[in-house]
Amino acid sequence: MEAFAILAQTGLTGDEAKAAAAAGSAGFAYGLAAIGPGIGIGYLVGKSVEAMARQPEAAGMVRTTMFLGIAFTEALALIGFVVFILIGL
Repeated sequence: MEAFAILAQTGLTGDEAKAAAAAGSAGFAYGLAAIGPGIGIGYLVGKSVEAMARQPEAAGMVRTTMFLGIAFTEALALIGFVVFILIGL
C-alpha cells in the first residue's frame, strides 16, 4: 500500500496514476494467483518422486504423467497472468 501512496505523490496526472495503479494491482494479483499453481506443482512432484521410489519399474509412466500434470498446472498460472494483465491495463 505504501507504493500506491508514493505513486500518488509523484505528480502523475489522473490517467497516468490510474495506469500505474492498475499495473501495480495486476502484478500483485498475479503474485497471488501464482501461489496456487506453485503449491500444486510442489505437491505433484513430491508425490511423483515418492511413487517412483516405491515402484521403480513404473518410473517411466509416473514421470510422463508428472510432466503432463506440471504442464496443466502451469497453464493455470499463465492464464492468471494473461487475465490480470488484460483486466489491469
